[in-house]
Amino acid sequence: MMKKVLLLSGSPKKDGNTAQLLKDCARVIEENGVKAEVVSLAGQSVAACKACGKCEQTGECAIDDIVNEIIKKLRDGARGFIVGTPVYFGTARGDVMCALQRIGMVSKANGKFLSRKVGGPIAVARRGGHTATIQELLMFFLINDMIVAGSNYWNMVFGRMPGEVWEDTEGVETVQRFAENVAWLVATLENSEG
Repeated sequence: MMKKVLLLSGSPKKDGNTAQLLKDCARVIEENGVKAEVVSLAGQSVAACKACGKCEQTGECAIDDIVNEIIKKLRDGARGFIVGTPVYFGTARGDVMCALQRIGMVSKANGKFLSRKVGGPIAVARRGGHTATIQELLMFFLINDMIVAGSNYWNMVFGRMPGEVWEDTEGVETVQRFAENVAWLVATLENSEG
């Protein structure tokens, strides 16, 4: 099975700044010999976890939306998981957190399939809230026993209107280095296990 990284774009805009950055991350990952796939929440409606516990019996979330597709992709060969979100009022978008909480609940109830997957968060904002958002997203990675890749700075990029992120060259370079590190870790782990 070929090694793969799944990238989740939390942008409500199909071609928003976050979506553009994650496509670029996917390009960098593939240039480093690892398959990459971007899944977008644009146009999707993601509900919050109901704590119903049905995932313990069925192995999937009882709410029928894109989250079960993401869970299937994470289970079926994804060795890495990157989550990118725009910052809304100083935190990650609500639907991103709803998706992550449900993915985490299903993982914990079904063999902890997120354990030791490689990845990390990316935050995009016009002005501020990046660090709080990165910290919020890191909680998901750490509580699910995942391996978080670093970079030469925090994975945050400035930009408001679609395309403005490319003006933040330091932010873009930081995220590209993060993508390289994720690909390197995935390939290294695959080689050591295979």
